[in-house]
Amino acid sequence: MAITPSSRAKDEESAGVDSPLRTRLTWLAALSFASGFPFGLVNETLPVYLRTHGAGLVEIGLISAVSFPWTFKFIWAPVVDRIGRRRQWIVACLGGLTLLTLILGTMELGELARWFWLILVLMVTLSATQDVAIDAYTIEATTTRELGVANSARIAAYRVAMFTAGGLLIWLAGRTSWTTSFLVGAAMTGALAVAALFIPEPRRTVVSAASIWEPLRALLARPGIWAVAAFALLFKIDIYAMEPMTRPFWVDRGFTLEEIGAILTPGRIIATVSGAVLGGLLTTRLGIFGGLWTLGIVQALSSLGYTAVASVPASKPLIIGAALFENFAHGLGTAAFLAFLMSVCERRYAATQFAVLSALLALSRTLAGGASGVLAENLGYGRYFFLTFLLALPAFALLPWIRTASRNS
Repeated sequence: MAITPSSRAKDEESAGVDSPLRTRLTWLAALSFASGFPFGLVNETLPVYLRTHGAGLVEIGLISAVSFPWTFKFIWAPVVDRIGRRRQWIVACLGGLTLLTLILGTMELGELARWFWLILVLMVTLSATQDVAIDAYTIEATTTRELGVANSARIAAYRVAMFTAGGLLIWLAGRTSWTTSFLVGAAMTGALAVAALFIPEPRRTVVSAASIWEPLRALLARPGIWAVAAFALLFKIDIYAMEPMTRPFWVDRGFTLEEIGAILTPGRIIATVSGAVLGGLLTTRLGIFGGLWTLGIVQALSSLGYTAVASVPASKPLIIGAALFENFAHGLGTAAFLAFLMSVCERRYAATQFAVLSALLALSRTLAGGASGVLAENLGYGRYFFLTFLLALPAFALLPWIRTASRNS
C-alpha cells in the first residue's frame, strides 16, 4: 500500500519566517554548521584521537553504539515543540557542548578514561536536542518547493562543519597537541552559541498540552507508514556501517594527522559540498522519488571504492580517491533523502515527526556503527567494506511503496 500525504494547512506554502529565501538559506546554513560541528567532533575527531592513543577497532566502534541519544531524541522532541523557543534550545545546547569540549581539552586521556563515555553520552544528548530544534526550524522556515535547495545548503554546511571538526582539529593536534585542538574546538562551539542568539524565530502553531502525543499518533495513523519507517532505517545503513572504520583505516594505512587534516579533509569538503549542491538540484529536477533512485544508486557504489583500495597494497592516492568519491556520493544521496523525510512531516508537528523519522536513521547508525569494529576486525577491511555495499541493496526494494509519500515526487 502506498502512503499518501495528509492534508495540510494552506499556510504550508508560505515560509514561517518573513525574509527572502537567500536570507533564510544563510541562517539555515549557519544552523546546520552548528549541528554538524559536534557531530564531526564525536564521529570524525574522536576515532582518530582514540586510535592514535592505541584504542582498538572494537572500542572505536562503540562510539556509534553509545550515540543512542541521536536515535531516541524523538522521546523528548515533544518538549522542544511545546516549551521555549527554537533559539533558546539551540543556544543552551551549544553552551553545554562548549563546556564539555573544554573538559576534553583540559584532561589527559588517562584521567579522562574514567569519565570519557559519560562525557560522550552528554555531548551526543546535547547535540541531538539541538538537532531537534534545528530540523523543526528548517521545516517551519521553508516551503515545500524550497526543500531541495534548502537541504543542499544544509548538507553542505553540515558536512563542512563535520570536516572542520575532523580536519582542522586533527591537523592542529598533529602540529601542536590534542589539548590545543580541543580548546580551539570549544572556542568555535562557543562562537556558534553566540551567533545563534540572533536567529529570527519562525511563526509556530501552538500545540496544546493535551495533544503532546498527537504528532506521533498522526504519523503512525498514515497508511503505509511501515514502508517509510523501513526505508528511513535502511537507506543509509551502508554509509553508517562503513564510516566508523574509514578513520582507523587511514591511520593504519600510514596517513599522519597532518595529512588527514590538510589533504583528506579539504578534498572531502569540496566533494561533499559538490555532491550536496548537485543532489539538491537533481532532486528538484527529478522529483524526490527520482532523486532517491538515481542518487541512492551512486551512494551505494561508494562502498566499492573502499573495497578496492583495501584489497590492494596501500596507496595514498587511491585511498584519497575512494574517500572523495564516498563523500561526493554521500552528499548526493543525503540531499534527496532529507527532502523526502521533510516532505512527509506536517509543519505544525515539525520537531516531533522529523525527530521520529530521523531517529530511525540514527538507529541504523548506532546498530551498524556499533557492530562495525567487531566485524572489521574479524573480516579485515576489504571484505568488511564489501559487506557494507550489500547492506545498501534492501532499501531499493521499498522505493515503489513510498513513491507517493513525498509532496513533490
